[in-house]
Amino acid sequence: MQEKTLAPKNQTIEFFPDWVKSSTGRSLSLFQNLHRIDQKPFLFVGGVHGDEPEGVRLAEDFLTWLDQNSDPNDHPWLLIPCLNPEGYHINQRTNANGVDLNRNFPSTDWTLSEKKDRYYSGPKPASELEVQKLVQLIEFTKPKAIIHFHSWKPCVVYTGAPGKPFAEILSRGNQYKTHEDIGYPTPGSLGQYGWLNQQIPVICIEEKEHSDLELVWPHFQQGLIQLIKGNS
Repeated sequence: MQEKTLAPKNQTIEFFPDWVKSSTGRSLSLFQNLHRIDQKPFLFVGGVHGDEPEGVRLAEDFLTWLDQNSDPNDHPWLLIPCLNPEGYHINQRTNANGVDLNRNFPSTDWTLSEKKDRYYSGPKPASELEVQKLVQLIEFTKPKAIIHFHSWKPCVVYTGAPGKPFAEILSRGNQYKTHEDIGYPTPGSLGQYGWLNQQIPVICIEEKEHSDLELVWPHFQQGLIQLIKGNS
């Protein structure tokens, strides 16, 4: 699989096509619209797991909508379409080093796991470049909330009670249930790092795995637009 080349036409959107280079030279792109300084931005992240194309497609379709519909009154935002381009390219959960990026964040509960495990947490917290750069971005921008896009069983999970209203907004239009946790421990995850270490609520969108990619954006269009339009 290959990411789309998404060069925005809207001049209010800043585009960093080579924001980060992965260990094998693949580019991680960053898009942002930080025109309003009176509000903390939302941070959206797709493609944390390379074998979940639904998350990348949702991020790409959302970006297309933002490019066509951005307004000066919108809530500020940052968006990374695919955090794990190496895994995405070969339909693999982990990155090129065999690390599950969503177990590699330097949260207070990070736990070393078996290297052969598909949930391998890496040799130490934030050992992976992709995670290091995202952590730097989070610490610098202090987002209002972090929303990352995945696929498994359809639901919307929030970590940190302040994230519940955002999760409920994102479940509108699809009737997916909201939960305060995924149902099993996730040490070293983005959710744990964001909330435990930074007190930033984190919302994890879980689309149904193996979904028709054409249907992913319609499932979350209403909620994502509501967040950006400031009706939250």
